[in-house]
Amino acid sequence: MIEKLPSLKLLLPLFLLLILSASTIAQVKKDKASFVPYSNEFYSQIKQELDGPQKEKKNSNRKFLMDLEGVDIPQSVDEFTTVWCQNPISQGRTGTCWCFSTSSFFESEIFRNTKKQVKLSELYIVYWEYVEKARRYVNQRGKSSFGEGSETNAVARMMEQYGVVPLAAYDGLRGGQPFHDHEAMFNEMKHFLEALKRDNNWNEEMAVNSVKAILNHYLGEPPTMVEVKGKKMTPQQYLKEVAQLQPTEYVNFMSLMEAPYYEKAVYNVPDNWWRSDNYYNVPLEDFMDILKNSIESGYSVALGGDVSESGYNAHADVAMVPSYDIPSDYIDEYARQLRFTNRSTTDDHAIHIVGYAKRNGSYWFLIKDSGSGARNGKNKGYYFYHEDYVKLKMMSFTVHKDAAADVLKLVNK
Repeated sequence: MIEKLPSLKLLLPLFLLLILSASTIAQVKKDKASFVPYSNEFYSQIKQELDGPQKEKKNSNRKFLMDLEGVDIPQSVDEFTTVWCQNPISQGRTGTCWCFSTSSFFESEIFRNTKKQVKLSELYIVYWEYVEKARRYVNQRGKSSFGEGSETNAVARMMEQYGVVPLAAYDGLRGGQPFHDHEAMFNEMKHFLEALKRDNNWNEEMAVNSVKAILNHYLGEPPTMVEVKGKKMTPQQYLKEVAQLQPTEYVNFMSLMEAPYYEKAVYNVPDNWWRSDNYYNVPLEDFMDILKNSIESGYSVALGGDVSESGYNAHADVAMVPSYDIPSDYIDEYARQLRFTNRSTTDDHAIHIVGYAKRNGSYWFLIKDSGSGARNGKNKGYYFYHEDYVKLKMMSFTVHKDAAADVLKLVNK
């Protein structure tokens, strides 16, 4: 018996589906990349200012970077709707992005609440963070991490304990230094603490006082009183009366599958040296919604994550996820967790979201950045992050609780 063939009427929808699928595939843009010479001109300037003239070396560094030719990207800060913030400044040769970014965030918060344009001292917070790192290192018998890095939520923690002061009262620069340089200071503290561990010498008072002496030598002793319009006040009074900040009103979020959603969890990275479990872990959709709703409602955000990708171009001021990494439609919680688990996403850098733009169907964040790379493009001190980059590579953030009120109703506190 001859099997009856399907009628043309039945086959027509299948033919149309195949044609549409082929057309869709053909329309998908495939990004390209190449090895290009790379240099960080601003960091070279920092080194020259701090170390004196350097012997010129032939630059053989190359990076595998996304080809941006024909890609529609923002060109200017002026394209963004922004919150108020101070002008970008350099963190110099230090690992203190966590404090520069979050101090900038709190300056924007002060303006949002009071309309005061205040410039805070980053190094006052850095000083006390090192003291507390050393204290925990001793108490944990050398098992606690002691590095230059920290997290965005460390700033509120130090403010609550030590207050805050204006930059004019404490800049942490000695002898006319043009840029911050913590290389020698950090090495001295680290070697001192490692010697304590070697000798099993765990005298907390002696250790903390010795670390303070090192900090005082390089940064200067932090003030115990500041003067504002003829009135003397402590750093705690400055926090309450001038800055009018309440550190406990700020909340922290992450989005990782390794912990239950809508519960607090530890952000498991070395720079979370005190093992803070004060992060609300939320689904990725909520993570992104909070960021977008915050900046659109006038709240800025202190954000941290990975800045070492092929689509991260300092000279073009942009951060994108190219299709050869992962197509946009496939960026989800699984792709995000995979990269964190296999350590292709690391906790590199902290920055400050100060604006947003909607451009030809894409959402962009305006990023204020204290790192040297941010000063190699046309928009000095700024980057433009595509939402896909934030969704895939940025891991945690700090924001005022009011900006996340809807999500906070869902969490187990």
